[in-house]
Amino acid sequence: QVQLEESGGGLVQAGGSLRLSCAASGRAVVGWFRQAPGKERDFVAAITWSGGTTHYADSVKGRFTISRDSAKNTVYLQMNNLKPEDTAVYFCAARTLGNLIAVAATRYEYWGQGTQVTVSS
Repeated sequence: QVQLEESGGGLVQAGGSLRLSCAASGRAVVGWFRQAPGKERDFVAAITWSGGTTHYADSVKGRFTISRDSAKNTVYLQMNNLKPEDTAVYFCAARTLGNLIAVAATRYEYWGQGTQVTVSS
């Protein structure tokens, strides 16, 4: 079983940066998803257990970076050049069935409680 706990959300002005952290116990692919009010939960980025493979949604490529520190069992999402449309609750999720990245939320078995990111214009 994998336990997840996000931190690092907050309020930032457009163009600013935030770094989200996900403390993830256990060996798993870890993904970040986000959900805005009234919208579906969307894939943002994911990273394999070794950290050797990453994948990003087109909407965040070049602005967000996912990384992991295995010694600290923590996955990070560095978010730069934030835009108002990035406003959402951000969730980290873990996938233990294989070491392949998936973009569908249904492929992830474990979820954190979410952290709010608000970008003001």
